Parts: sequence; C-alpha cells; structure tokens
Amino acid sequence: MNDEKEKFFTVTDEKGKATEYEILFTFDSDETKKSYIVFTDNTEDDAGSLNTYAATYNKDGNKLELKDIKTDKEWDLIENLLSQFEDKMGE
Repeated sequence: MNDEKEKFFTVTDEKGKATEYEILFTFDSDETKKSYIVFTDNTEDDAGSLNTYAATYNKDGNKLELKDIKTDKEWDLIENLLSQFEDKMGE
C-alpha cells in the first residue's frame, strides 16, 4: 500500500454514513499468519490524542475487507508497534 491514493479508504456504515480513514501502517505477522492495518479518521479523543483503530485485513483487488481483532495477544502486538510508530513520528 505505497501508492498515495491507497493511503485512504472509505467505510460506509449501516446507516449510509461514509467515513474516510487514513492508513498509518500495515504489517504481516509470521506468528499469527495474518495481515494487520492501523488507521485513523484524523479526529482526537478527549485527551487530545489521535483516534486510531486496528483490524486484520484482506485485500482483494480494490476491495479492502476488514475483520475484528480477537485476542489480547494480537492487541499487545499492535499496541507495541503503534508505540514504536508514535516514537518515530515524534522524532
């Protein structure tokens, strides 16, 4: 996902509201054999931190299929990588 236009994707909810998200990074895990995506809607929470989200994903052509992350182990992996990403962005 290196192409500039591929840095963004839109999700339409069940009420028809479309939200655009920016991809922060993607990675593959040898341990879980899954691909992960970390993304944001570029809004901030009450503490002023950027709202970030994560999911597993499959890319089929131009279609991006997101799935929920199910285990604490997966969340720990993502939180660790997100922390590293934030450290690099702060430099």
